[in-house]
Amino acid sequence: MRSLPRLIACLVFSLALSIPAFALETFTDEARAQQHCPKDVVVCLNLPTMIWHWKGQRWYANTIHGAYACEKEAGAAGARGTRNGQ
Repeated sequence: MRSLPRLIACLVFSLALSIPAFALETFTDEARAQQHCPKDVVVCLNLPTMIWHWKGQRWYANTIHGAYACEKEAGAAGARGTRNGQ
């Protein structure tokens, strides 16, 4: 019974580390994303996988659960670019 408070404290601490410091702002169209981050690259982010695609790649604007985001903000939120170039 004494270890229960420690267990709860560890769970709360690990959860706090896994949540990004800010919410990622996503957009339904590319133009609005570009207005939000004029000096950054707009990427198409697959939200369930948190993998982004760059313009000109196969899955850019072709994912079912996708949204546009700024590349730097997406990276800070834990997303990454595609590794297979699609």
